Amino acid sequence: MKNFFILFVFLPFLVGAQSTFPKDTSYTISNTYQKEIKKFPFISIAKTLHNENIKSEKQIVYQQTATRDLHLDSYLFQSKKKLPAIILLHGGGWKSGDKSQMENLATAIAVKEYNCFAIEYRLSPEAKYPAGYNDVKEAIAFIIKNAVRFNSDPNKIAILGCSSGGQMAALLGTTSPNEIQAIVDLDGILAFHHPESEEGKIAAEWLGGTYEENSKNWIAASALTHTNKNTPPILFVNSQWNRFHAGRDDMIRILNQNEIYSEIKTFEKSPHSFWFFNPWFEKTVTFTTQFLDKILKKE
Repeated sequence: MKNFFILFVFLPFLVGAQSTFPKDTSYTISNTYQKEIKKFPFISIAKTLHNENIKSEKQIVYQQTATRDLHLDSYLFQSKKKLPAIILLHGGGWKSGDKSQMENLATAIAVKEYNCFAIEYRLSPEAKYPAGYNDVKEAIAFIIKNAVRFNSDPNKIAILGCSSGGQMAALLGTTSPNEIQAIVDLDGILAFHHPESEEGKIAAEWLGGTYEENSKNWIAASALTHTNKNTPPILFVNSQWNRFHAGRDDMIRILNQNEIYSEIKTFEKSPHSFWFFNPWFEKTVTFTTQFLDKILKKE
């Protein structure tokens, strides 16, 4: 009876450990809209209509960590042939945001005959770098392993990220060229310690200290560090704010030296999180799918 009582008392805590972790909810579409509409009164939140050709499945477990499950959401275009897989990573300063913020973009891209996967990864309140990076690596491995289930071509994988997710996408693309064939970076930095960069406290929270305290992580987490002849083609879609593409021009010089294809699309007079809003949402989708068609659907 005593052992049973102890188990009864502690069971709720054991169960709760699976889903209870520090969560920062400061970065949401709604909050961002309320902030940006003061500067851009003509904007509206983009909405993607339901499409009968897209089959979605939410909360697919791709990894079990010591404390909880990690999930992804799939948005699959219904096709008889295997389609390229697009990995999507949300933004939020490596500390906030969630995969649901990628639903509109994932659906709009999937309609163009792609299979899209929005990935949950651990953020700085829960785990420091490289935990989130490793999580996405595991998600990609899971998708490749389950390529038949997802009707996806494991040899045609692209990664797309927004803001801090764009930084992650570029990093994963430059360090995993055998798995990733194309990168789409929506206003994500390419180098943390760089003359154009203004990253400070938020980056330090994710990287386990300031540059002076942990320069190794600041360098290792920068896609520019790893850019070489093996880097996949990359599309940069940027706002007007230079700080959000720190290191981009240096990266392009290396890409050009190695004859690697890249594109830059810039939205002048736009907010940083332009992908959430009209009038930039559709153009973002168009730029992205035209680039992906060129890289992943060429004969």
